[in-house]
Amino acid sequence: MDDLQQLVQKLQNTRHLEKEEWAALIRGRTDILAEYVFSLTRKERHQYYGHDVYIRGLIEFTNYCKNDCYYCGIRKSNAGVMRYRLDEEQILSCCSAGYALGFRTFVLQGGEDGWFTDERMVRIVGAIKSRFPDCAVTLSIGERSKESYQALFQAGADRYLLRHETFSAAHYSLLHPSSLTAASRQKCLWTLKDIGYQVGAGFMVGAPGQTPEYLAEDLLFLEKLKPHMVGIGPFIPHHATPFAGEPAGTLEETLFLLGLIRLLLPKVLLPATTALGTIAPNGRELGILSGANVIMPNLSPANVRENYTLY
Repeated sequence: MDDLQQLVQKLQNTRHLEKEEWAALIRGRTDILAEYVFSLTRKERHQYYGHDVYIRGLIEFTNYCKNDCYYCGIRKSNAGVMRYRLDEEQILSCCSAGYALGFRTFVLQGGEDGWFTDERMVRIVGAIKSRFPDCAVTLSIGERSKESYQALFQAGADRYLLRHETFSAAHYSLLHPSSLTAASRQKCLWTLKDIGYQVGAGFMVGAPGQTPEYLAEDLLFLEKLKPHMVGIGPFIPHHATPFAGEPAGTLEETLFLLGLIRLLLPKVLLPATTALGTIAPNGRELGILSGANVIMPNLSPANVRENYTLY
């Protein structure tokens, strides 16, 4: 067994690696090493979850956003986006369709849209919980105040997904305008945990400027945060962003990191994300075989889906 396989064994046994060990493992990825990792991650997933794959119904309810993240297709500076907002009845209609199909978790995802005030979001969350009391509500609506998170939790929101994007402050500043900081994003995640949410974090793979050392810091942060869910996906350049000419993240590296996260956090919920399916026709299936155990089909109305263009 070579040194990198020994690092994988150490990870499985201790659920911890040092930063330089993570970086060496990421830098040294080969197809043979990846297959070794996947052979272990499938056993880990089966031990805790059997062969179950969890289905979450995704509702992309607004593509307005106040932020100008350099990688995102719905950034406020992109004048080419056809903007939309779903109203409460449209959102409930999406939930009804999903419920009839057997969905019992609804994920409300949107840009940071000031039109959806706390009052409006509390009413929407309450309406979903009232009409579908046996369902969980997950929110993915960005950075908000502690008071806002508390109000939404009291209204019935169960989970909150907020990718930390990258732990490194320097790397974060490369991907975002100065009004957004890694420290603020991380503070939100800790606040959500303190309130009582089941929390999801995550990052892009292959983002501009990313290094194995930055990815190592991401994994160390996940070890400390211990989120209930980790969403990762390959960076995919959008034509109307400053990163339009940057190369995309690869399927192979994303799958490898999915496997490493399964070994680091064996009980975590790990989605095979939409982005995986975008860069490869069988990307989601490969994600499941690499250790993922969540799929999020889109319940949004068909006529707005093409306008939620993150990439």
